[in-house]
Amino acid sequence: MKQGSVIIRGVGSYLPRKILTNHELASMVDTSDEWIRTRTGISQRHIADANEVCSDLAHMASKNALADAHLQTKDIDLLIVSTITHNMVFPSLAAILQAKLGLRNVMSFDINATCSGFLYALEIAAHLLQNGNSYRCALVVGSEKLSSIVDWEDRSTCVLFGDASGAFVLEYTPAEHVGILDTVLGADGSSPEKLYCGALQPTDVNTKHFMKMNGQEVFKNSIYWMRKSIEELLKRNHLKKTDVACLIPHQANLRIIQSLAQSLDFPMEHVFYNLDTVGNTSSASIPVAFAQAKSAHYFHSGDYIVLVAFGGGFTWGATLIKWP
Repeated sequence: MKQGSVIIRGVGSYLPRKILTNHELASMVDTSDEWIRTRTGISQRHIADANEVCSDLAHMASKNALADAHLQTKDIDLLIVSTITHNMVFPSLAAILQAKLGLRNVMSFDINATCSGFLYALEIAAHLLQNGNSYRCALVVGSEKLSSIVDWEDRSTCVLFGDASGAFVLEYTPAEHVGILDTVLGADGSSPEKLYCGALQPTDVNTKHFMKMNGQEVFKNSIYWMRKSIEELLKRNHLKKTDVACLIPHQANLRIIQSLAQSLDFPMEHVFYNLDTVGNTSSASIPVAFAQAKSAHYFHSGDYIVLVAFGGGFTWGATLIKWP
């Protein structure tokens, strides 16, 4: 393993222009603005056009991240995309994005760890950058067109989700103890029926592929596993909660975020959230929130930042970053 660190050289995000408000949703399904805001904290979400596919969102976020990093596509030699809403079964979204960006022959692949996928992808990219001689800069993307798998007649799910993409440019540096310091990841696939999309049994092949969720189970498990991940991350890095300048959680539900902060005794003024305007965007959630937090100066040089996520699978994870 090389000495040195992997830093976040640039960040970028993209939100489709179309906005779907709670009031508009109330005309489509039996709900209301008050009902949605009280239970989720969401006021609106962005929805991609019918002719706008997931790779289009990823392309825009990637270009914005490269611009923020002051790099060109020729500088990238590794591409990883986290998504659950591919353009097609195959080829991968990463392969399609590679062509859109002009990254010919660069190793490119997708991963699926649902809402935790971006943290999984960061861990993979960081290890490849730090442990090998073939890679210098990686582009890591979380991109989702969740509107394509939402049942717009199911008010328990359709009020939650939106479309978005976010991207990080990662770069190896010989400097030590900066950038991505550590990651805790986990999964438990024993109860897929609690949060899924698609057929659970062979006899379900004709079932429409819409997201289905047991909200109470997701709420309970998300708080437990995100808290455990953060506690383990801080313990093995000899840090206290008061050392963390900014916590950026997956933007699933405001009540989940508030309950997580309360269970950690972590002040909400140091928690960044944007789900009121974007909703839950699965693996795009954390990079989009991070890009907005960076623009809003939620953290500064030398600050510790914790990213944390939970999603279907179940999957979960937390990442510790020291901003250069």
